[in-house]
Amino acid sequence: MLLESPRGEPGLPAPGHQQDERLLVEAAQADPRRFAALYDLHFERIYAYVARRVGSRAEAEDLTSDVFHQALANLQRFEWRGAPFAAWLYRIAANAIADHWRRTAREQGNPTAGEPSATSDTGLEEFELRARLFRLVGELPADQQRVVEMRFVEGKSIREMALELGRTEGAIKQLQFRALGNLRAHE
Repeated sequence: MLLESPRGEPGLPAPGHQQDERLLVEAAQADPRRFAALYDLHFERIYAYVARRVGSRAEAEDLTSDVFHQALANLQRFEWRGAPFAAWLYRIAANAIADHWRRTAREQGNPTAGEPSATSDTGLEEFELRARLFRLVGELPADQQRVVEMRFVEGKSIREMALELGRTEGAIKQLQFRALGNLRAHE
């Protein structure tokens, strides 16, 4: 399915599948103006990730802006290796957050407070696990995928999801149950 992007660019694949996302990335690599579709697709998730890890909304907005600026500047170096494009964005965001905390620590007179600890390997493993989980969520049926995203990424309640999706709370619970079962089956 092809969509027109919010910026009026025709012929972009509808998001939601890894192959479609790959086409979006390739289109943006060929024409940086097409990066807007990737931005629109991933902004909310990256902003939420950053906002949960920094102290203020203004800092979260600035860092999220930096993440997408860096992603656009380095898009030609991105290589598709099977992990979702979002995993690359999360890595850029994690680095931007670490840099932010190091800078903040230096400004407060404690130059080592923001440096990564010996547990950084654990952080990398956790990041890779999250990237795998993100890929698996992308393979779920569309309705299950949407429920997982709304519940665990957007933090919505069962009631909010039911109202937004026009379904009963029981139906939402069942979709969530099936989605989590499908994800557990891939452990």
